[in-house]
Formats: sequence, C-alpha cells, structure tokens
Amino acid sequence: MGSLAVVALVGRLVALFAAFMLVPLGFAWIGHDGGERAFLLSTLITAGLGGAMSLAARRFRRELQPRDGFLLVSLTWTLLPAFGALPLLLALPGLSVTDAYFEAMSGFTATGSTVIPGLDHLPLSVNVWRCLLQLIGGLGIVVLVVAVLPLLGIGGTQLLRAETAGPMKDQKLTPRIAETARGLWSVYFGMALACFLAFRAAGMGWADAFMHMCTTVGLGGFSSYDAGFMHWNSAEIEAVAVVFMVLAGVNFALYFVALRRRSLTVVWRDAEARAYIAVLVLAVLGITLYLQLHHVYDDPWTTLRHVMFNVVSVATTTGFTHVDYALWPAFAPALMLLLGCFVTCAGSTGGGLKMVRMLLLLKQARRELVRIVHPNVVNPVVFGGAAVDARVMQSVIAYMMMYGATLVALSMVLVFTGLDLVTAFSAVVGSLNNIGPGLGQVGPSGSYAGFSDLQTWICTVAMLLGRLELLSVLVLLTPQFWRR
Repeated sequence: MGSLAVVALVGRLVALFAAFMLVPLGFAWIGHDGGERAFLLSTLITAGLGGAMSLAARRFRRELQPRDGFLLVSLTWTLLPAFGALPLLLALPGLSVTDAYFEAMSGFTATGSTVIPGLDHLPLSVNVWRCLLQLIGGLGIVVLVVAVLPLLGIGGTQLLRAETAGPMKDQKLTPRIAETARGLWSVYFGMALACFLAFRAAGMGWADAFMHMCTTVGLGGFSSYDAGFMHWNSAEIEAVAVVFMVLAGVNFALYFVALRRRSLTVVWRDAEARAYIAVLVLAVLGITLYLQLHHVYDDPWTTLRHVMFNVVSVATTTGFTHVDYALWPAFAPALMLLLGCFVTCAGSTGGGLKMVRMLLLLKQARRELVRIVHPNVVNPVVFGGAAVDARVMQSVIAYMMMYGATLVALSMVLVFTGLDLVTAFSAVVGSLNNIGPGLGQVGPSGSYAGFSDLQTWICTVAMLLGRLELLSVLVLLTPQFWRR
C-alpha cells in the first residue's frame, strides 16, 4: 500500500505541473505562433491524468516514510519529463517520442543537451517551454512542492532529503521543512527576477530575457538560438550571464541564511563557496594564459572574454557556448570538462559531484597519508570547523565509487553502439554531470541529434542519474528497498 500512497502524491505533482504549461500557452495565444492547440491539449491531458492518479489512490494516503521519499522523487523526475514532452510532440511534427522525451529530460534536469535543430525557427511558445523546464528543474520541483505539502496534509522532510544534492542533507535551516523550502524558493525567484531585469537592461528583448533568465539561474544552458550567445555578440550580455551563473553555482541555503542574518559574511566563511570561487578564478586565469601562449586570439582582452564566459559556463554545468572552444588546444576543453564534474556547490542548481565531495575526499586522502606516517595519531576529517561524521565520509566514498563505475559502464556501452571514444566518453560526462555539450560529435558546435534511439536513451538515463545523485535512483534497484 506504501507505493499507492506515493502514486497519489505523484498524481498531485503531475496536476500541479500542468499549471506551468499555462505560461507558454499565454505566449502562444498572445503571439499567435501556432502552439496554442499543442499547449492547450497538453495542459488538459496532464491535469486530467494527474487528477485521475490522485483520485484513484487517494484512500491510501499516509505519512511518508524514508523510502517513500526516494520512490516519489524518482517517479516524479521520470514522469514529469514525459508530460513535459507532450507539447513538443504536438507542436513539432516529425519529432520522435525518444527525442521529445530526451529534450524534456534535458530541460528538466537542467542539462541543456538538445536534439532539435533550427531553434531560431521554432514557435516562441516552444522555446519558452524548453527554457521554463530548466527554471522548474533547476532547484527541484519537489522542493517547491514541499513548500505547499502542509496544505495537502503530507509531510515533506523525506522528500527534501531525497531531492537535495550533496552529502550533508540533514542540516536544518528552519524548524519547519516547509518554511525552509519557501525560503529557498524565495531566494531562487528573487535571483531569477534580478537576472531577468539585468538581461533586459543589457540589450535582450523581453521574451529572450525571460527565456535566458530561466536557463541561466537554472544553470541549464538552453537557448532560443542555434548560435547561442553569439546571436548578440555582446560583452554586456555575456557579463550578465557570467555573474548569474557564478551566483547560481553557490549553495542557495547560504543566501537564505545571509538574508536572515543580514550579512554576506556567512557566504564567504563557507569553505565550499571559497573553494568554488577560487577554482573558477584560477581556471579562468590559467586557461587565458594558456591560450595567449598558443596565440589563439590576438587580443588578450578578447581571450579573457571568451575564456571567462565558456569556462564559467562549463564549470557551473550550464552549457552555454558562444565560440567553439573544441577548436582550442586540447588541454583547455579537456580541463573545462573536468571542472564541470565537480566545481558547483551542493545546494546549487548545478550538477556534477559537487565541490564539497571533492574537498572531503581530498581531506580523507590527506588523513590516510598522515596515518601511514603516524599510525596512532588522532586525525579526524574536519570541514567547516567541525569533525565530519564517519557515515558522511562513507557516503562520499560510496558515491564516488558508484559515480566512477557508472561513468565507465555507460561510456563503454556507447562505444559498443558505434560511437568514437571521445564522443562517447564526453557525452556521458556531459549527461551524467548535467553539463550538456561535450567533445567530438557533441561538442559546442554539435548536438545529440545524430544519435540513434539507443544512444539517446542511454544519455537520457545518465541525465536522470546525475540529477538525482545516483544513489537516490540506484537504491530502488536493491532487493532491500522493497522488503517490508
């Protein structure tokens, strides 16, 4: 009966998801772009099926247990992209179910990979919907719903723990979980509004400012133009994007605490945030110097401009491009892809391993080296001024092992399907870390459109695994999860 209780809540989430479709529907009606029917039908179908699921299982409603949170989150992030794909299927004739689901999953997981060519010629409402999916999925729709769960009579602690990124999920910002979720989303939408106005002031039109606000704050990387930010070729617009990509890569909980205390010192005192900024600065300066030494661009300021935008974009797992950095000397794009695997902070809208895991792993490695020299020394792993619990370290090590195994396994499967090694490996890295572009066929000037259905589904699974932090999904495959 436990799974039926989860089905009832998933139905409510699906019905709520239908409300977001009213945004592109409004754009379609105002602009008469031909998407009215697609979004109207999609809204009715999504709301109807969501309501039917909720009503059919309503008598099984009960308080959620720990395992219910993982099941609910996995089902939500699997089903909502399916409903998100409906408008794409109805509005874009010839688009396959596989490609539509991939595009919706890419949007919802804030990955930014695309299989749709000719973005400049799509109906405005379709581009709005693609970008809006990244705003919804950026911080996590489940966190949004946790804020209103008390109104539904359902607790949300287990949902927030299952959805929240990073190894330290039990730190409470407020006594009530709904208050925490509302606080996080207030910060999120406040940043989104500031980004929207900044893009508009920098020269974007209202619609473009809205769409690129969605994909910048959500660190998603979708654009309404095939050329991406080169469509404007504006240093001012790129500067706005860089600022908000950097801000969105920081733990949103830190902003929440900073607002409550009316002081930004809490952000700078955070070890993860400091490491995040330091790595970004060093990477930008290092790659700029590297390209200058190789005479890639004549002007050092042009070099800095291109490097700053693209390094920040890839490292924060956004995936915006405005030059083909795959043409740079090989070290630069390889380093950028590596940065995208771990640079963003836990609790941000970015993907990847998260900086906190890398810091803890490095501290654990240093601890083991010290123990080799001094076997009896008491040398706990300390982070943020406090000793890290052994269970947290075990979780970090287990996650890193599963991450490595998943990365290798999926890359080998793609190679087996016929892709070259560079394309296969970078496609998995780009999908598993929710970066989007990789190298080779899926480089900044390419796309995933040339993949077979099997290859597309493999990358789709990788995006889901990466967004939900692997273990939240893989735990469902263990026999112990289903035992009473």
